[in-house]
Amino acid sequence: MDNQIKKLLCFVPLLLLLISSSHGQTKYVNTFIGTAPLTDPKILGYELPHGWRSWAGLTFPGSSLPNAMVQLSPITAYGSGAGYEYEDTVIYGFTHTNKGHWNLCNIPVLPVSNPGKGFSSRFSHKRESSAPGFYQVYLDDYNVNVSLTSTLRCGYHQYEYKNNTGRQILFDLAKANNHISNWSIEQDGSNALKGYQQTGEKIYFYARLNTKVENLEKTKEGQQDGFAVVHLVNGDAKPVTLEIGISFVSTANAKENLEKEIGNKSFSEIRKEANDKWESLLSRIQVKGGTEKQKRMFYSCLYRSFLWPALRSDVNMEYTDAKHNVVKSGFNYYTEPSLWDTYRNKDVLLGLISPQVTLDVIKSMKDVGDKTGFIPTFFHGDHGTSSIAGAYLRGIDNFDIKGTYQILLRNANVSGGARPYITEYIEKGYISDPDIANPHVETKAKAGVSKTLEYSYDDYSLAQIAKKLGDTANYRILMARSKNYKNMFDPSTRFMRGRLENGEWIKNFNPQYPYYEYMYREANAWQVSFFAPHDMPGLIALYGGAKGFESKLDSLFTVPWNPAYIARNVETMIGQYCHGNQPDHEAPFAYYFINKPEKSQKIIDTILNSLYGIGDDGLALCGMDDAGEMSAWYVLSSLGLYTYSATDPAYLVTVPLFDEVKWKTSSGKILTLTKPGKGRALTAINVNGKPLNGYFVSHDLFKSGGEIRILTK
Repeated sequence: MDNQIKKLLCFVPLLLLLISSSHGQTKYVNTFIGTAPLTDPKILGYELPHGWRSWAGLTFPGSSLPNAMVQLSPITAYGSGAGYEYEDTVIYGFTHTNKGHWNLCNIPVLPVSNPGKGFSSRFSHKRESSAPGFYQVYLDDYNVNVSLTSTLRCGYHQYEYKNNTGRQILFDLAKANNHISNWSIEQDGSNALKGYQQTGEKIYFYARLNTKVENLEKTKEGQQDGFAVVHLVNGDAKPVTLEIGISFVSTANAKENLEKEIGNKSFSEIRKEANDKWESLLSRIQVKGGTEKQKRMFYSCLYRSFLWPALRSDVNMEYTDAKHNVVKSGFNYYTEPSLWDTYRNKDVLLGLISPQVTLDVIKSMKDVGDKTGFIPTFFHGDHGTSSIAGAYLRGIDNFDIKGTYQILLRNANVSGGARPYITEYIEKGYISDPDIANPHVETKAKAGVSKTLEYSYDDYSLAQIAKKLGDTANYRILMARSKNYKNMFDPSTRFMRGRLENGEWIKNFNPQYPYYEYMYREANAWQVSFFAPHDMPGLIALYGGAKGFESKLDSLFTVPWNPAYIARNVETMIGQYCHGNQPDHEAPFAYYFINKPEKSQKIIDTILNSLYGIGDDGLALCGMDDAGEMSAWYVLSSLGLYTYSATDPAYLVTVPLFDEVKWKTSSGKILTLTKPGKGRALTAINVNGKPLNGYFVSHDLFKSGGEIRILTK
């Protein structure tokens, strides 16, 4: 047979897979968005120092199902945010876990053919493609076409080797984005392997090939400079398939995951199932109007909003708990959400579309609380309180709310647990910081301003559970504490400002200077001074009323950023407003509370249209996606429904990008948003044919369905 015909036939399966995935909403998803670097100093706010790559995007392009255990993706740089950086030209392997937080990237595997001294291959974006639940790339140095798909707990690899002799597969088990302390691999029969990688915990795997293993070559097993190479018997021209089940419990469970989820199914069958699962999720929201770019960005952001938290229990429902014991329960066990990042909007979006996942996430957090005494937090604040309260008030309540509430009360009152400096916070109504003569970006102290503001909101969130449960005493205490944010407001500067232990204001105060953890958390005074989503009337009063608040808010978006101030994560500036990080993501909506929605919409539109899909290829994001928070902000803002206070079962109505939105709710009803005019300035909102008093709509619309009509000029 002619070699050209052979090459063409080799790629027919790939072409069929790509064609089969190009329908419905999945065709709009570009999984490469967020993998390219952000380099424009006009957008960043500063010139990148030599050798820096901005912390923007940090997404992975590989295969995953919604909230899965497995994220199967290429790795081009260990130690990078998500393992894959679009500007790179070499692939080192394909790993099975990912989040985009400089961690995970476990179980690296690479097909090789007659390798030289090192293990890696050049590749080109011209011979690379992806879709939800699918990734493909051609390895130029090994002449291997790689196709990847996945199930919840398994990765499915397909390798088309140009050379059918000398075929090998590298298991690079000494490497990951976490430190590897130990690893092991062994052969199990003629065509299977099993082993583990150990970071802080063990990640077990069981791998099955469709061809026999000639021998397993291990070099320095368990050591940090070791690796293993699987030599395959010489075979025919058919693709080699490698199916890998993983587990955080045992190799036996990894094998069972593989047998139950893949079994005898072909690569194309698993690929189709993956596409169908994503199509089912993405098609819950249908949009009309808008540009092609806006549709691509919308569905790409919706896709990225459902990659985390990740499943951690096996098909037999076993998982390893917070005490490192293997237990079995009647629910799917998940990692904790990235709460500091995602409580604002992403966790609410998860509950609106995948309420069963949200329910199981809450049960998982409760399980941690039962074992450790505290509901887990993430990074800063106590926002598990907001996420749980918000879900509960929206009707996700099939869990032990009383038991969960008791643990959340411990979070809010007991030292040594979820809230650092909680004793000082309760006694003084604020958390202090020291006065440091020459603080710099990386100065670390208590981050007392940010903690006080966030604990105040968390107290409000917990108070709403107390109210619903009839705990009047704690409701009153917590609501009083929810006003503690006012204790950080300095009327002389009109900023939230750090205080000393004796109550005096910190003297070395520059409201424009960004700090990692001094007074503020990854922010400056401008970026936190508009945070009181639970009490905007009270916040506005601090500024002297609507006019004073409007003037200060105007300044947030217009006072120029000093390009000499360089801080990781504090980037992508509109004046002093930073969309590249979370702390001020509510601020663009704050004009609504002084009846100036048109001012909010102008800022929101600027962000939607210029800070997502940046660069020559349109693949850069203005900030780190942070487990989907940046994406969820886009999803909700582009739809015209924003979760200003994520705890409260209500949504702020803004002007959607699209002429019509049809949202199939989890109750099976249809919520329709229409925008008949072309203007972007909000003039009126009608709900089910009646004028809306105010700007918020109730969550009841997601239960009963209905129509929101947005009128503009």
